[in-house]
Amino acid sequence: MNEIDTLLKRMEGFGSLPAIIWKNNQLNYIEFVDLINDWELKLPNLGVTRGTVCSVLGDFSPKCCALFFALMKAGSIVVPLTKSIVNESEQFKRIAGVQISIEFADDDSFNSKVEDSYPDNFLIKEFRSTKNSSGLVVFSSGSTGEPKGILHDFECVIRKFISQRKGWKSILFLLMDHFGGFNTFIAAFAYGGVAVCVHDRDPSAICEAIQSSRATLLPTTPTFINLLIASRAFMSFDLSSIELITYGTEVMPEATLNKLKTIFPNASLKQTYGLSEVGVLRSKSENDASLWVKIGGDGFEVRIENNILWIKSESNMVGYLNAPSPFDEGGWMCTGDQVEVNGDYMRIIGRKSEMINVGGQKVFPAEIETILLEDENVKEATVYGVKNPLMGHVVHANIALLEEESSENLTIRLRKSCILKLAKYKIPVKFNVVHGESQRNERFKKIRTGLDKS
Repeated sequence: MNEIDTLLKRMEGFGSLPAIIWKNNQLNYIEFVDLINDWELKLPNLGVTRGTVCSVLGDFSPKCCALFFALMKAGSIVVPLTKSIVNESEQFKRIAGVQISIEFADDDSFNSKVEDSYPDNFLIKEFRSTKNSSGLVVFSSGSTGEPKGILHDFECVIRKFISQRKGWKSILFLLMDHFGGFNTFIAAFAYGGVAVCVHDRDPSAICEAIQSSRATLLPTTPTFINLLIASRAFMSFDLSSIELITYGTEVMPEATLNKLKTIFPNASLKQTYGLSEVGVLRSKSENDASLWVKIGGDGFEVRIENNILWIKSESNMVGYLNAPSPFDEGGWMCTGDQVEVNGDYMRIIGRKSEMINVGGQKVFPAEIETILLEDENVKEATVYGVKNPLMGHVVHANIALLEEESSENLTIRLRKSCILKLAKYKIPVKFNVVHGESQRNERFKKIRTGLDKS
């Protein structure tokens, strides 16, 4: 019995336990497994068999979630897509060589289409011929150049979920076309938990979903947490059911973490770490108020070279669909994340590619952003470098405000705060007032692309 069959067999054993909540309707595991079986019967009629590259456009819902498991069982290559990247969907389909596309409407109905204009991808063709397994394709953010298609062997992805762990009632916040989102999705069902689907991801909608479902786990991003704090939506809902908040995908500002602990005093806070190329590692925060974290776990190895984190994983991707392999001969990948080390724990300072070189001095945006976010009127802050003929680069900051105020007053106050806590070369030379939406993408990650004028 392979890993996917083992997982599906376990899910059958959860019986009448609740499995999924969608639009205030709840299905148990018997009903959810029935949906998977229904898809098994439908897929051949839609032209989906072993090795078929099938894109799925939509959001988490009962039929969509069931389809993913049915595609895994059928041995297909799954390409999850969401409406947040609909303008890029044709490009993604071309890279993956999609053969069948399935699109879900808001009412969980679907349409399917035979795609005959995309050529086979060489790596997927090789995967079909050498592996008796289903595959998963996700895409990098494409911050520079064409987005990279990332092919995973589903057997390797599922393997980490075979050991039974605690099941959570999880908000499916992270999008399904994001490896972290797919990881959360599988974990919800693998351990007999409950997947809480959300129709919107603004702070009020997420708070409402937590209150109505009595969710116990919120996996999210620092950018969303900061938005939640600024919106004050948490004051209008009962969020006491939350036992654990996990955060990752970007550096957490210390100011945001401290505010989060005040809002959720009884919840544990856990930093996560993962990359689409290697998967999501097991992690343990030093404590709820700490940004120091221990990462690794079964199937993962980590090492630090010149303060840069390297990772080796049993669940390494099969490869990029449209780019050279990032792994060295030993299977190690350089993450590009600069870290500080203290015993078994490390603190992630920032991505090396985001570092600002000011007159030969290294500046990481997150350090400055956490100072700016301490200001009572700062809603969001994004720090970046701008080319300068004398210093190489100087630091600029985009600021979104809670309440309107003059740029002059804001600049004076923020500069005073920075002078007290930062070295002179780290202090922004310019503060630009912008709308908050311009500083984040649909995945609630901070946008830095295009800000560096170098």
